[in-house]
Amino acid sequence: MQSTRSMGPDPYFPANGDPRYRVHRYELTLDYRPGPNRLSGTARINAIAGRTQLTEFQLNLADFRIGRVRVDGKQPHYTHRGGRLRIRPAKPPRPGAAFTIEVHWSGNPRPVASPWGGLGWEETEDGALVASQPVGAPSWYPCNDRPADKASYLLSVTTPSAYAVVAGGRLLTRTTKASTTTWVYEQAAPTSSYLVGLAIGTYQTVLLGDPGPGGVPQHGHIPAHLLPRFSRDFARQPAMMELFQELFGPYPFDEYAVVVTEDELDVPVEAQGLSLFGANHVDGVRGSERLVAHELAHQWFGNSVSLADWRHIWLNEGLAKYAEWLWSERSGGRDAGRLAAAAHRSLAALPQDLRLSDPGRKLMFDDRLYQRGGLAVHAVRIALGDPAFFRMLRGWAEQHRGAAVTTATFTSHVARYAQEPLDGLFTAWLHETPLPPLPTAGTRPAV
Repeated sequence: MQSTRSMGPDPYFPANGDPRYRVHRYELTLDYRPGPNRLSGTARINAIAGRTQLTEFQLNLADFRIGRVRVDGKQPHYTHRGGRLRIRPAKPPRPGAAFTIEVHWSGNPRPVASPWGGLGWEETEDGALVASQPVGAPSWYPCNDRPADKASYLLSVTTPSAYAVVAGGRLLTRTTKASTTTWVYEQAAPTSSYLVGLAIGTYQTVLLGDPGPGGVPQHGHIPAHLLPRFSRDFARQPAMMELFQELFGPYPFDEYAVVVTEDELDVPVEAQGLSLFGANHVDGVRGSERLVAHELAHQWFGNSVSLADWRHIWLNEGLAKYAEWLWSERSGGRDAGRLAAAAHRSLAALPQDLRLSDPGRKLMFDDRLYQRGGLAVHAVRIALGDPAFFRMLRGWAEQHRGAAVTTATFTSHVARYAQEPLDGLFTAWLHETPLPPLPTAGTRPAV
């Protein structure tokens, strides 16, 4: 498995994350009051120093009031400006040594600015939600905000008892005292900082299908008045889960939750073990079913198998897009070939300035990346043939479970399943900007 722990700063977001150390575990204790939008928190962060003595390091954290910082129990020198908490320990951890950071913070959380608008913590009509991709995690907790630095999480959230708290992971306890309730969630699987999801609101909770022995518990958390529409729109999610486990391998986490907010969202947002949808994605006629499939597929592609850095985002979105097409194909809709042809026609009429393997920050969420990513996966399917292609997909999810990968990791993996070199295919689809011809059965990859 390819290691990415020692890689340098993310070229798209060099101010986020610190490659000089890695985090093993976050323990976050939060108290949130929705009325005044007031958040106070304590983070205990277990980390491991890199190859050099850690005389200074940084966490990313938005503009909160800092109440206390400790490194291995001792007060360090620190500054907090521009979303960076720079820390100089009194006793620097030695290379490879474990150390503990403690941070207390408080304030009014709000989204952090980005080229795509506000990201991270956001007040809703009745509560709050977190949608952090790609750099919104520091809007609510201190973190080493780089996708390759994956850690386990223990998350304790106290709110007024009228509100439910939903997070990705297993609910360990729910304890009510006086007028507040504390919810404690555990996410044991390695998790990127942007994938820590949270929703606070007045939800009705329903079970989506009967998981049975060894099955995956799936729950929906929905405003009560949206339940009739939700029940139809998400009725086939258990069948999607069954299909994707057949195609991609076992579901990589303990549980899967879906939250629908009262607010409208431009697009649904994936988190680890959790997906967030807006009220506009629930129409009662399954109008957003492809998005239900897309977000579920991200649990394998993007969440379990994560990115070394944001240049490789097509691996998340291209594979999730193709999962949409596979669901359509297997559930009585149009097959992947027809959906690929429609995507190709659409892309052919658009500018040819997108390099899939390194789109640049400006284009990393361009719809063309999703469509061309799906087409690139389809081209691989045509080149390999179905038996080898589906062995390749399952092997990708299983062999890199919990890891962070690059485009080169993927192409090397695919090559092991090919009977002839695929260098020309990869160059045309991933590294050059002109749109290659539509891949069809019977065509041979360029060499």
